[in-house]
Amino acid sequence: MDNRRQFLRRSLQVSLFTLVASSGVGSLLGARAQAQLLGQLPGELPPGRSIYELQGEVWIDGVRANLNSQVTADSHLRTGSNSLIIFVVGRDAYILREQSELQLRSEGALATGLRLLTGKVLSVFGQRSDESLTLSTSTATIGIRGTGVYAESHADYSYLCTCYGTTELSANARPSERERIQATYHDARIVLAKPENGRLILPGPFINHTDEELSLIEALVGRKTPFNAMRQDYQGPQRRY
Repeated sequence: MDNRRQFLRRSLQVSLFTLVASSGVGSLLGARAQAQLLGQLPGELPPGRSIYELQGEVWIDGVRANLNSQVTADSHLRTGSNSLIIFVVGRDAYILREQSELQLRSEGALATGLRLLTGKVLSVFGQRSDESLTLSTSTATIGIRGTGVYAESHADYSYLCTCYGTTELSANARPSERERIQATYHDARIVLAKPENGRLILPGPFINHTDEELSLIEALVGRKTPFNAMRQDYQGPQRRY
């Protein structure tokens, strides 16, 4: 069975589980984030603080992290099994899931690039005035300005969802194969390491991330999603730290 069919079978199984398990608020969030959503969205992180939630084993620049650790625009992050970190760098916010490895790159204090070596990350980005930020995975490169993006990096394929905003997507194996994606609500692609029927970039399903997660990390940098992901009873004065 080819990569595409294996991926779609796994995706359907995960999507059905997620639909059942997260019918209230996103079960993909950590415990503190879920508890926060049951009350209301958080406010912005206080100055000098970059981590909102940390569970399990997380390393930042090779050092075991805690809630007081700092994430910079050049940090290298790695998570163990059953682990997660929700963090902010400048005007960008991230959820790095379990068994993932992410390298940030910067010019000054602003992140200009990310390399997702393996695993899964959900990110929201503030507007860039000049150059776009670049996210690279095992099989794809995506140019980002102000938008929300979910990415998975696997050995033989990547999954990339433009949750909202505009991105430029290209396949690493054939850079001339590219797409410009303008999304208002979740437009996903699978990018293969080897072509299927001559193509490397294929349409993908909506999996493994939620609108509630996007709303939470946008709130950490003082923004809202362009769509209303929260039920009416979640609205109200923002909780402070």
